[in-house]
Amino acid sequence: MAMQYDEIQELLRSRADLHARLKLMPYDGTPEIKKRGEGKYLYVRKRVAGKQTSTYVGVYTEELYNLLLRNAGEIREIRKELRSLEKQLAVAGYSEDQLSADVIINLEFARANMKISIYDQAVLEGVATSFPQTEEIIDNGKVSGMTANDVQKILNLKHAWEFILDRDVLASRSDYYMLCHIAKLVNEGFFAEGGRIRGVPVTIGGSSYIPPLPNEAEVKERICEIVQQKDNAIDIAIELCLYCMKTQIFLDGNKRASVLFANHYLISRGGGFLVIPEKKVSEFKRLLVKYYEGEDISVIAAFMKEHCWKTMQS
Repeated sequence: MAMQYDEIQELLRSRADLHARLKLMPYDGTPEIKKRGEGKYLYVRKRVAGKQTSTYVGVYTEELYNLLLRNAGEIREIRKELRSLEKQLAVAGYSEDQLSADVIINLEFARANMKISIYDQAVLEGVATSFPQTEEIIDNGKVSGMTANDVQKILNLKHAWEFILDRDVLASRSDYYMLCHIAKLVNEGFFAEGGRIRGVPVTIGGSSYIPPLPNEAEVKERICEIVQQKDNAIDIAIELCLYCMKTQIFLDGNKRASVLFANHYLISRGGGFLVIPEKKVSEFKRLLVKYYEGEDISVIAAFMKEHCWKTMQS
């Protein structure tokens, strides 16, 4: 029996996730120890374009050496999983989708602005960070002067952005399953099932609005309805974002997942990207509470379209 479309999409999501994990690995290669005089130094060795290369890491310590060994082992396992996925996709008769030129340009535009987007999202979540700290975490995976939880949130945002900016993922549908996978990524390390629809009541600080328990069938249907509207890509992306935020589909990480999900849709249509700028966070939160409590969506949507929508021309 031929593999179903949804199964292929799941394989593509898994492949993109593995590629994102590879990009997060600080070192790529087999660790080696070199001696110089009385000192010992650590390098990682790998073959690039048929040539053996050796990259300096640092002065030898047992801890660093073991870290490099674990890192190399994880990379081997990830590549093994990737080979398995490639075989499954080949058996399924999958061929690479070609993205349009506009989408590819939009993809590069979003990627070039990824660090500032992650910083703005972290500020929206109340993470106590500066842009240089955020940049250091994204580049090196750690920084001093921040809590472990805040560092993890930023790393999770990086992982999720890398995921949605993968070409295979951009060629996939913006549906409930895509949203759940994004939520799983942003909640990694905090909840074992961070991408599962919530089954307990929640409250929203600073608002009288109490979101009802979400129904999976209704959420799937509503997302499908929004995506299939005959409207501009930016208007659909904003509605997706606000619907997911107000519904509070997951136990945590709803704003992060909603913004990323909206961006998956918008970038895949070559429509720019969405981010709530640091200077507009307070006003956005005020409008969001009013929207939760019954104000027409058009008010906050107009604000987002004016202040949160980034295009090549803006």
